[in-house]
Amino acid sequence: MHFFRAMIWVIIWSGSGSGSRVDYSANNELVTSKLQIANGKRIMGTELESRMIGRRLKNEFGRKIYKLSLDIGCTCPTRDGTKGTRGCIFCSQAGSGDFSERYTGKQEELDRAKARLGAKIDTGKAGYIAYFQNYTNTYAPAEYLGPLFEAPLADKNVVGISIATRPDCLDPEIIALIRRLCMCTTVFVELGLQTVHDSTAAFIRRGFPLADYDRAVGDLRAAGARVVTHLIFGLPYPSDRPSAEKAELSLESTEMMLESVRYVARSGVEGVKFQLLHVLRGTDLAELYQNGAFRTLTMDEYVDVVVRALSILPDSISIHRLTGDPPRRLLIAPDWSTDKKRVLNKIRERMVGRDQIVSDAVR
Repeated sequence: MHFFRAMIWVIIWSGSGSGSRVDYSANNELVTSKLQIANGKRIMGTELESRMIGRRLKNEFGRKIYKLSLDIGCTCPTRDGTKGTRGCIFCSQAGSGDFSERYTGKQEELDRAKARLGAKIDTGKAGYIAYFQNYTNTYAPAEYLGPLFEAPLADKNVVGISIATRPDCLDPEIIALIRRLCMCTTVFVELGLQTVHDSTAAFIRRGFPLADYDRAVGDLRAAGARVVTHLIFGLPYPSDRPSAEKAELSLESTEMMLESVRYVARSGVEGVKFQLLHVLRGTDLAELYQNGAFRTLTMDEYVDVVVRALSILPDSISIHRLTGDPPRRLLIAPDWSTDKKRVLNKIRERMVGRDQIVSDAVR
């Protein structure tokens, strides 16, 4: 019966992400931001806090919701030889699941994942989303995945699940599974788009064209799912005119990043997740960075693009993340990204220090 009452949250992912020990209310510490009126019409909500997924989930379930990061042993088509063997250029060897607990469907494994969240959490009152995070969690037969996705729902405090995957790993059987779930519960789908720019996507070895993202959004919405999209700010791409005096890579400009935000805002999704590019040990990106091929964003640059991105998105799109938590033992750059509270405060200060007018590009 838990299965039919629970919320299922499916995540489509291209291999990036941050640590999964997530309190969905953490980003809600941002103070309210009075967003302005464009052309005499109110376009965004009056409080950033009210747009954060943590607040909206708490309103929906009546309690604070935490993610339990689980590893069910999947791989990825960019690692198993289907589309490559080295994965996305920024992805860690853990497949972006550096904080996950191995899971085979047992309650004790779920309890260990809860324990990772820390002693301050009242496990009797908290709600949880079981997050299948490592690599691509629909890159397996539906008959194998179904029981694993349903198992955590036997825990009365698990209110839903998250499944990290890719838009090119949604075959008809998986879509059919999602459609059946949508008939009895709420299904969120989070797409790891990262960028809309083909040159960047090819360089980071994303492994799927923009058309796959568009098709996935359409198929999933038709199946009854609510779609969330993930974007990375600060991605490098090959420079048009490299020289001995200039790094061979350029960072996406602010306008390029905002073009991705505008595309997502028009695509019909219901949520977004923003991520700073982290350079992690053991990745091909790390070698390029250490050889001086590109730089990372400064804190001010990242805060600026996030604030501009927020001004583009309509109030109907929930904000699932403003910045991520890098695994510190793997982080090479940028160092400032480990101080998440400072980053969030900078965003808050920038939001209250300037008027926000929604771009008329989203119409």
